[in-house]
Amino acid sequence: MAGSTRKKKRGPAKQKHHGNPQRSHQSQGPRHVAPATLGDWIGAARLRTLPLAVAPVILGTGAAQITDTPFHWVIALCCLIVAVALQIGVNFANDYSDGIRGTDDHRVGPARLTASRKASPRAVLLAAVVFFGIAAGAGISIVIRTGHWWMLAVGAACLLAAWFYTGGKRPYGYAGLGELFVFVFFGLVATVGTTFVQVGSVPQESWFGAVALGCLACAVLLANNLRDIDQDRVAGKRTLTVRIGRRATQVLFSVLMLVPFGVVVFLATFYPRAWLAMIALIPAVCAVVIVWTYRAARELVVALTLTSVTSLMFAGFLCWALVA
Repeated sequence: MAGSTRKKKRGPAKQKHHGNPQRSHQSQGPRHVAPATLGDWIGAARLRTLPLAVAPVILGTGAAQITDTPFHWVIALCCLIVAVALQIGVNFANDYSDGIRGTDDHRVGPARLTASRKASPRAVLLAAVVFFGIAAGAGISIVIRTGHWWMLAVGAACLLAAWFYTGGKRPYGYAGLGELFVFVFFGLVATVGTTFVQVGSVPQESWFGAVALGCLACAVLLANNLRDIDQDRVAGKRTLTVRIGRRATQVLFSVLMLVPFGVVVFLATFYPRAWLAMIALIPAVCAVVIVWTYRAARELVVALTLTSVTSLMFAGFLCWALVA
């Protein structure tokens, strides 16, 4: 009887894996890592993407100067604060949302705070909320100064778009719609909105510039998603790049990088100094070459940076042409 009641020895229990790869990180044991430093927080803000926020304000302000309305430097500064704070807020929100989903567990690019566990998800979320609050405060100041109260709805739409890119139960960034929203908000809304709040109207130069910068912003996102295409497939993140594949992404990236310079050719017929914006072709071509010839995914980080630089140079030179 004693032998029959003896419990059989069992091997080590097998670790259960979640069916959803997005939540597989929850089955891992706790890791002890050093807390995030100031440098880690600055890195998580992803400063290389900030030119995408600054460029529309520069070009939108330049387009505003072709009218007879005096330069409103306070409004222009508030537009810059809105754009930069919103961009940083988006970056922290993506860090938080992708981190808790497990999407960043095998990230190729720079490590993020939530996924690396250097900072708690709550702290990263708080950082996002703080910067969204700064953007909202500056935006409300613009509305009060200009009296365009309906712009509050535009600001609310910007905040919602920023959060639901990777946040919420059904983030649109996971459904291949990221590029569309980036074109609308980081191209059209940012550029045209900057012009409108300064002069109360939108000349066609602002619209052309908005389309150009929207294309460059989309190109940055494509380079980012091309870098993470394999990890996104595993995580169930159906970005546009995952849906159309590498080759089609490379073609689309190249087209988006060239469209802005077609805009330059058109505007140069009215503003001869617009040809100076062709100097931005130097980093643009370098970025395209990298996207077509890269061997390691990390090389695309350089392409992403060059695309951001292209956006800033393009806006700067075109602004100069319009003002001059």
